[in-house]
Formats: sequence, C-alpha cells, structure tokens
Amino acid sequence: MAKKWMFSLILSLVAGALFYLFPVSFCFAGEEKMAQDPDEDLPKLFIPRSGPAENFPCSKCHKYRPVNREKRKLVLNHTTIELKHAEKNRWCFDCHDGDKLRLPNGELVEYDKPYLLCGQCHGTIFRDWKAGIHGKTVGRWVGDKVFYVCVSCHDPHKPKFKQIEPEKQPLRPTEIKLIKK
Repeated sequence: MAKKWMFSLILSLVAGALFYLFPVSFCFAGEEKMAQDPDEDLPKLFIPRSGPAENFPCSKCHKYRPVNREKRKLVLNHTTIELKHAEKNRWCFDCHDGDKLRLPNGELVEYDKPYLLCGQCHGTIFRDWKAGIHGKTVGRWVGDKVFYVCVSCHDPHKPKFKQIEPEKQPLRPTEIKLIKK
C-alpha cells in the first residue's frame, strides 16, 4: 500500500512539473523568436498602391527646390492634398522625408511599405491586417495570399471613407413571389 501511495505521489509531482515547465519554456521560446525577427509574421506578397503618384518621387522637384519644413497652408504646390488625418498634430514631414517614409522613431522606410508607418499609430488595425481580417486579401486558404496595403484602399492624407447611402433591405424569403409563365 505504501509503494502505491509513493508511486502516485512521485507520478503526480513529475506530471505537475512537466505541466508547469513546458508552457513556460514555450513562452520563453516564443519571446526569443519575436525578438530575433519582428517582421517574421508580416505577409510576404503585397499589391502596392495603384497608379503613379503625380508628386513622386519627391526628388523629381526637390532636387532643385529647397524643402520648407515649416507648418503652413500650401499655396504653390501640393495644393490638391487635403490633410484630414490628425491634422492638428501632424504635418507633412512627420511621415515624409524625401523619397522615403519616416517612422515616429526616425527610421526611414520605402514608400512600398506604408503598412509599417500606418501600423505605428494604428496597431490593432495593423495586427488585424497581418491576420487577414482588415483590408483586402486575395488567394487561397492554404497557400500564398496577396495582401493589399493600407493606401490601396485609404487615402493616406484623408483615410476615412466617405459615407455611402445604404442599400434597400433585401426581401425575406416569404416576400418573394415567383413569376409564372
């Protein structure tokens, strides 16, 4: 009887230790993996913004003209850009730096990676986009998926969509009348 009790006690202790140790080691391994490569969970295929921007690359004009970084109303150039994106707190050079985008930490990224800039302020939407929940994703359930980037759908200077008129409510099945010929 004592041997069975001792065996049960040892088995319980070993099982408890394994139950405790494995989840903790998995968590630590996951944290190390994230620290090694933070971009690993980013989608691999993108559809960039359609059509060339008339003002890109910036160096096309600013190679010959000085850049005025003072916040002001634009009257000579870029007059078609209407800033409706935290406009009281933002100015052009918070996000733009020559032919690159500027992250809040000062790091520069290419224009074809706007999701890195947008994700700095819109973290929950960025997380959802990476998971395929927000935005347009095309592809297969299993296999390659192609993700549209933020600026494929949103104007980066005025990202909120215009209100649209709702469609008429669909008919209920009981309201559908079949047409007899």
